[in-house]
Amino acid sequence: MSRKELQDLILAGVNWELTDTPSVVQQAPATIRGTAPTFKTDTPVTPELALATSGRTPTSIVPPIAPIAPISNTTAQSMAARPTDIPSLLRMIGQFSHPLRAGATNTVLPHIGTNQSGLLIITDIPSTDDDETGNILSGNCGELLDKMIGAIGIDRSNVSISPLVFWRTPGGRTPSRDELDLTRPFINRIIELLTPTVILTLGTLAATEICNSNLPKDHGIIKDMENGTKCIPIFHPNYLMLKPTAKRDAWTALQQVQILLKNPEK
Repeated sequence: MSRKELQDLILAGVNWELTDTPSVVQQAPATIRGTAPTFKTDTPVTPELALATSGRTPTSIVPPIAPIAPISNTTAQSMAARPTDIPSLLRMIGQFSHPLRAGATNTVLPHIGTNQSGLLIITDIPSTDDDETGNILSGNCGELLDKMIGAIGIDRSNVSISPLVFWRTPGGRTPSRDELDLTRPFINRIIELLTPTVILTLGTLAATEICNSNLPKDHGIIKDMENGTKCIPIFHPNYLMLKPTAKRDAWTALQQVQILLKNPEK
């Protein structure tokens, strides 16, 4: 901005300073009631003179804050590769500066079963309840899941559960491709460290990302992953609460899970 443009803005009463504290503009007193103050035309108007005559309080100019550089996929892959055990991996996830982190209430870390049953459940994004509590698959959705796996003799304490992303997206929208790609190295590392016999995915997004399957067409169909793990996609518990008639299909798929956990070779 030129000096002349700056002078014009000041004379017009424009608050041109970049500051967190708004300046207080005081009315300059007129010498005669009803008469506006004037400047002599033969006197150069400097910013200092304009500020002094207008009665405004000078404030310091605050430089704009530089935008935070986005984290790269290479960095995410490097971070995910470092941990050699699950506790270290969970700490690394807790320190990960993902773009979604700033808008979420909590980081929703994976739930790791104490006595491994060989089952890993992967769901889509944390729900509102999950975001508030920091626990994956909580609330009514979690209660239904507990009943579902309980029907095949499995307790949540023996199951590991992970979301595809560890922070709730704004408004619960579907994560972008970039957001999913940044967390995928951590999901892959969880699979590598847990070496599950069966991965059960909940919902369309998890089915596509993990099993390369499409719901409802591929519901309950067993897919072989590159590491030998069996992957079975089923409906999300939220969907089952909205459409109870789909519970029959989910039960059939869960029986397949039960068989595979007992006889991995089948």
